[in-house]
Amino acid sequence: MSTGQPLLQTRGLCKHFGGVKALHNVDFSLAKGELRCLIGPNGAGKSTFFKTITGQYAPTKGEVLLNGAPIGGIETSAIAKRGVGIKTQVPNVFDGLSVRENVWVAVRGTKDKLMRNEIVQKTLERMGIAHISGETVGQLAHGQRQFVELSMVIAEDPELILLDEPAAGLSAEETTRLAEIIHELNQSHALIVVEHDMQFIRMIGKQVTVFHQGEILIEDTTEAILSNERVRDVYLGKSAA
Repeated sequence: MSTGQPLLQTRGLCKHFGGVKALHNVDFSLAKGELRCLIGPNGAGKSTFFKTITGQYAPTKGEVLLNGAPIGGIETSAIAKRGVGIKTQVPNVFDGLSVRENVWVAVRGTKDKLMRNEIVQKTLERMGIAHISGETVGQLAHGQRQFVELSMVIAEDPELILLDEPAAGLSAEETTRLAEIIHELNQSHALIVVEHDMQFIRMIGKQVTVFHQGEILIEDTTEAILSNERVRDVYLGKSAA
């Protein structure tokens, strides 16, 4: 983990919807190569935070910085071009195209056709979905669609990968596979994972940021978070221990 300039940083970040303060003075920092999980109860602000740093919402006040450059309020596509890969909660894929064609679309900006085809094949193999590369995405099960979209995200080799509840709706086997992929990705990418599933957090978590009432409640290691009484009171409940 780098000790220099943060890869992603927010300063005094606020997002208001009328009189509702969904985010209030959030100071957040992610180092290059770091894996961070974001958790919190419904309405805590984590989804608003995700949408604000990805350009889906413009900040009401404060800054969002990527490698020291401001990105708050710019288009999601422009943020992606700066090396940020974004996977939303609902798979954003092309149902009428094959698995391979979906990933090919993601790297269509690569001018060398042979290189583009090589990237697509390696990505499919990396994700373990090469065997369904010819199948139409619209006919796939939910979990397979999730892996197709993640393939589209990582094919572009982003410096930062943002995942919004990637384990939602996955089988136990798919969840285990996803955890393995995230650990493998973290060897060469920074990641932020917004997640509700605490068992999944146990599988992937290193550092965890807890949101509560639009602010950061606490940041610590996974085990420290899971045993923190205040966190348990506001979010986890006794059954999470």
